[in-house]
Amino acid sequence: MSIELKKDCAYSLLVPTSMGVRITPDNGQPVHCSTRFTMQATSAETNVASVASYLGLKVKVLTTFVKGSPIARFIKDNLAGRHMDYEGKEVEQGGPWGYRHQFNIADSGCGSRGPVVCNDRAGEVGRTLNVKDFDLDRIFGKEGVQIVHLSGLIAALSPETSKFCLELARAAKKYGTRIAFDLNYRATFWKNRQAELAEVFREISSAADILVGNEEDFQLCLGIEGPEAGGKDLKAKIASFKVMIENAKKAYPNATVFATTLREVVSTNLHLWGAIMSAGNDWHVVEPREINVLDRIGGGDGFVGGMLYAILRGWEASKWVQFGWASGALATTQLTDYAQPSDEDQIWSIWKGNARVKR
Repeated sequence: MSIELKKDCAYSLLVPTSMGVRITPDNGQPVHCSTRFTMQATSAETNVASVASYLGLKVKVLTTFVKGSPIARFIKDNLAGRHMDYEGKEVEQGGPWGYRHQFNIADSGCGSRGPVVCNDRAGEVGRTLNVKDFDLDRIFGKEGVQIVHLSGLIAALSPETSKFCLELARAAKKYGTRIAFDLNYRATFWKNRQAELAEVFREISSAADILVGNEEDFQLCLGIEGPEAGGKDLKAKIASFKVMIENAKKAYPNATVFATTLREVVSTNLHLWGAIMSAGNDWHVVEPREINVLDRIGGGDGFVGGMLYAILRGWEASKWVQFGWASGALATTQLTDYAQPSDEDQIWSIWKGNARVKR
């Protein structure tokens, strides 16, 4: 099958996001006993978009910035370096206890010591994302967008961002832009907002053309029955994942693509990595294969980014999940939490298991 995309668009992919920075101890050390850290600009949604931007497609980021902040300058320069256009309101900091960009403090883990991530989101400026600050008719109607990628992280971040994502989905439908929705359930975001967010997620999912999520995401965001989260023996669970996706297809018939990744952690640096995708009436399954992991953060985003890139390129459906799987595997070999492919061949070499030196 193929997905018909709008023609003559300024942007292949559009992502709304809350930008922040990630600080990670050098040399795989724990946070509490480290004195040297590496800082990078980050967000799950730009992690997804990086595959397309590094491979030459036009990407636009909708976000918000703290006015005059050196961290905001750092983020803008990073997005420009990733070949992404960005648009966003400049919000006054409001003093030392005002707004700021979120900090993600991450121990990548090593060997038998698992990763630990601490999110410091107090005063996060991205929670102020407001549809009133963007001209959606210009963005979707005049500029044009082929796919808008929405994330449950942004949809659940605040009441303002929930409304923002809803309006983006509505504008996308109005102007013929395809919608990809990665459910990305976070219990802390849903606390005391369950009924409100369930309604938001149902509306976005009803409009979506592409739905992505793991077993927990589909069950807790949409109430779709599925397998228990975690556990071993992924191959044995593939059948139950298919049942879950079939249930989701019945509940959300507008979507034609459903996908989930499969991961079994042998150790921090050795995973079994697979994926399942339903495209139309066809199943495409990547049986779990061993991958070596430098830093696991961003692997799932890399999968989604690779899959969307393959759809944007108009490839046959079997290649969507293959390119997504390999893009996710690439992301886990890099210290950034987003994949930075040099070209398509690099990703296809990962899919083929070809790690031979190229000269």
